[in-house]
Amino acid sequence: MKLNTGSVVKAKAGRDNGGYFVVVSVDKDYCLIADGKSRKLAAPKRKNIKHLCFTNSMIDINGITDKRLRTLLKDFKTAGQKEVI
Repeated sequence: MKLNTGSVVKAKAGRDNGGYFVVVSVDKDYCLIADGKSRKLAAPKRKNIKHLCFTNSMIDINGITDKRLRTLLKDFKTAGQKEVI
């Protein structure tokens, strides 16, 4: 599965293990992720792509605020979406 800006991912390693994030940008082996709470959109975390589980969901991050991102990811977490490996 190809990783794009706006993809919803789940961390499977590190301190962020089990948390849902949105991809802010993508490089070759790394991407920048944010959740709007501990990792703001203005200062996203650099994460190895191997440490992420991909989902089938996308969020339009153009003009989105941290508060709105938290709300969307909270709804996503409670919905129990399945990860794509």
